[in-house]
Amino acid sequence: MKIGLYFGTYNPIHVGHLIIANHMVDYTDLDQVWFVVSPQNPFKAKASLLEDYHRLALVNIAIEGNKNLKASNIEFDLPKPSYTIDTLTYIKEKHPEHNFSIIMGEDNLRSFHKWKNYEQILENHQVFVYPRILTEGENTSQTPQIFQNHPKITLCSNAPLMKVSASFIRSAIKDNKDVKYLLTEPVHKYLQEMHFYKK
Repeated sequence: MKIGLYFGTYNPIHVGHLIIANHMVDYTDLDQVWFVVSPQNPFKAKASLLEDYHRLALVNIAIEGNKNLKASNIEFDLPKPSYTIDTLTYIKEKHPEHNFSIIMGEDNLRSFHKWKNYEQILENHQVFVYPRILTEGENTSQTPQIFQNHPKITLCSNAPLMKVSASFIRSAIKDNKDVKYLLTEPVHKYLQEMHFYKK
């Protein structure tokens, strides 16, 4: 099976994440997309970051009933900070029956050459890139020449442009704004019941 790994903190998972993941299953040759929930970096404690198990639970309830989407806690037991190349090595050992690709935003592709062992990643894995709307303060530099027309990099230019972000949702909840249309109903209910991201 061909699996697309979609890495993120998912703090919280929102409709933008789900739309991108679903698009990748529908419009590429990927059979499934796995949401790889990134654990909290012990060296970078962040007050607004929910506990790992809560963010994993949110992903699970967001995708419940969709056989093409899965939640993965594969990085929870890996040394921190976790590097993508190490996660890929580990997940291939654990699931040799699958072929793994990476899903990333266009913004990540611009800095991909700074990733640990990025050449090795490209040697062994396909990378699917979706367009991103730059937010204020983000780097607007162009994609490095080495990644343009690269045989292992697929630019999914027809993927929806998503402006919604987890940081906006957290800020809105803190300010008592209504975010119910930016989240699936079960995720919204979970956040409300647990009083997450409130002041």
